[in-house]
Amino acid sequence: MAVNWDDLRLFLAVAQEQSLSAAGKRLRLDPATLGRRVARLERDLKTTLFVRSPQGYLVTESGARLMEQGAAVEHAMRLATETTPSEDAGLSGQIRVGAPDGAANYLLPQVCARIAAENPELDIQIVALPRVFNLSRREADMAVAVSAPRAGRTTVQKITEYRLHLAASDGYLNDQPQIKSLSDLKDHRVIGYIPDMIFDSELDYLANVGVSRVALASNSVSVQINWIRQGGGVGVMHDFALPMTPGVTKILTDAVSLTRSFYLIQHEVDIRTPRMVQFAEMLVGGIRSEVRRLEAMT
Repeated sequence: MAVNWDDLRLFLAVAQEQSLSAAGKRLRLDPATLGRRVARLERDLKTTLFVRSPQGYLVTESGARLMEQGAAVEHAMRLATETTPSEDAGLSGQIRVGAPDGAANYLLPQVCARIAAENPELDIQIVALPRVFNLSRREADMAVAVSAPRAGRTTVQKITEYRLHLAASDGYLNDQPQIKSLSDLKDHRVIGYIPDMIFDSELDYLANVGVSRVALASNSVSVQINWIRQGGGVGVMHDFALPMTPGVTKILTDAVSLTRSFYLIQHEVDIRTPRMVQFAEMLVGGIRSEVRRLEAMT
């Protein structure tokens, strides 16, 4: 049985949001009505599209297949209604960017603010999550990531490399025993990620340093940086965050100097969408320039 676009649109919203209330808010539709429409679609297709659980609406294998087909239809509909943006008109509509919270807090605000200033009709949303984004569920239109995915129907573009070093607040360094070598770290509180919540091996910075105990741990980069800034201890910091944390100093730069990369991940179908292509070019160029500018200040 063929699925009409309206039913498919409702199904995609629930599948992507994993919640009737969130999907209803996005569609401006009552959740109870949306639930009835989904149930009717399942009856019409004679299959179960969702597993209902306390965690929300999770797609079944049949639902995942319909999502893949629906994404292709959604893209075709977008291409049919979208024209190439002109320089004078600028971009419009809404674009959601996902990113780990280091990039989301210390790079994307200023980069996206500049893009928004040049495109007054464009709405930009930044979603900061300490985990890998699921673009197939449309958690974001595109995502900044710290490693390139090896599966999925996505395109990957390397944005830029960035650097990280051990750092501590000046107050902490003045009050605590001197740190002249890595072996001295045993006498200091170390700040870092919660070990079992490191969602990407590229973020396991302390493994490179040989630190086994993390006295102050968080899954959030922002929390870690605030701990460092408040004199909580020693931790690994992005160089691009240092200009925004006065009173924090890099240490042991000869012994510890890490390099990582940011990648832009997009839906495979979006690389043929003029609006997404233009926004991605501005985002990549902006992040590259901002990382260079901020690192030069350190």
